[in-house]
Amino acid sequence: MDATEETTRKRERQNNILDRLIERPVGYLISHDISPNFLSYFGFACSLGSAFFIAIGSIRFHVLVAWPAAFLLLFSGIFDIFDGAVARRTGTESKTGAFLDSNLDRISDAVIVLGLVYGGIIDFLHGYFLLFLVVMISYTRSRAENEGVTMKGVGLMERAERVIFLFIVFILETWIYFLTGLIFGTPFMLFLPFAMILYTCLLLFTVGQRFVFAFKKLRIFKTK
Repeated sequence: MDATEETTRKRERQNNILDRLIERPVGYLISHDISPNFLSYFGFACSLGSAFFIAIGSIRFHVLVAWPAAFLLLFSGIFDIFDGAVARRTGTESKTGAFLDSNLDRISDAVIVLGLVYGGIIDFLHGYFLLFLVVMISYTRSRAENEGVTMKGVGLMERAERVIFLFIVFILETWIYFLTGLIFGTPFMLFLPFAMILYTCLLLFTVGQRFVFAFKKLRIFKTK
């Protein structure tokens, strides 16, 4: 089995598990005639809300009110899954819907980075580099698929993984900040910067993964 088949089968197994998990909520959305585009816009609105709360530093608010940034980000990822599932189940998949969803995803990625910058979590240079990496993750897939390379499932940090990573980081930061402040009198401030460095490294690794994978496949195409 080559790398393409392995990644495809792995992604299919993940999708089968995911389909079982979201079957009921997707059925509910369909029964109430909620359109895929509405779900895309709603997920985008959640991203905007998350970026706003990140920018005002809510992650380090009191533990009782520090959760909007993390959970709005999670909801944006959930509704990004729902819109595609509803479109497939209702037979309303379209190029315009895919185009809308893809562009809203990229804008969502950008506003989250802007929230991190304006919230003082990362500096502008770091923010520019994150934006570059997010764009390159998307662009390498798009460009390779235009050349006939199947890129589905290739790369460690696709959008769903990015959302989950940041969600976990924000939750951990809230608890670490609160508990260390409560126990030691001074909150521990270094976890989030280290997490952002790790996040950046993982994005860079993903760009490399996709570039190498696509380059190897294109060389194989050339020799055939």
